[in-house]
Amino acid sequence: MRVTLGAGEEARVDDIVWRGEGCSISVASASVLNDELRGLTVVAARAFLDTFREMLRSRGTVEPDEEVLGDAAAFGGVSRYPARVKCAMLPWVAFEAAVLEAESR
Repeated sequence: MRVTLGAGEEARVDDIVWRGEGCSISVASASVLNDELRGLTVVAARAFLDTFREMLRSRGTVEPDEEVLGDAAAFGGVSRYPARVKCAMLPWVAFEAAVLEAESR
């Protein structure tokens, strides 16, 4: 995954590029990530990622808020299947690493 950030103190996620193969959950999750995080500030994107991660790790105890998560709320059911949580989280962890790499340039 490659992330391009805008300049300045309130840097925005200008572009997200990902290429890969995987199960339908990981591919769908990467697509939703692209739609939901593009254009957000880096701070807002990280907060979104944290909310998504909390929902997925909840084992179904955290009800997804569509107002906050948008289409990413559709992955709320995945949290009940621990073996699939990694599938949904993979693109988000890759995004997190790509942002750190982009910030270090």
